[in-house]
Amino acid sequence: MLDDLRNSAESSFKEEPQSKSMGRKRKQTKRFMGMTAPQRFLIAFMLLILVVVLGTMCLLITGKVILP
Repeated sequence: MLDDLRNSAESSFKEEPQSKSMGRKRKQTKRFMGMTAPQRFLIAFMLLILVVVLGTMCLLITGKVILP
């Protein structure tokens, strides 16, 4: 009974071979909100331009900066 204990313990931990259908995994791409890298860059660039334009307009309206 105790002689075969090691063999029975090893056999329960053997990994089963994976089937061929599970062998293929899709390549995961890193996407933020479903956008590709160029799309994210364009959104960030447009946001930067928007902040610069709005900041300039606020400075002009409040009179902190005067156009030459």
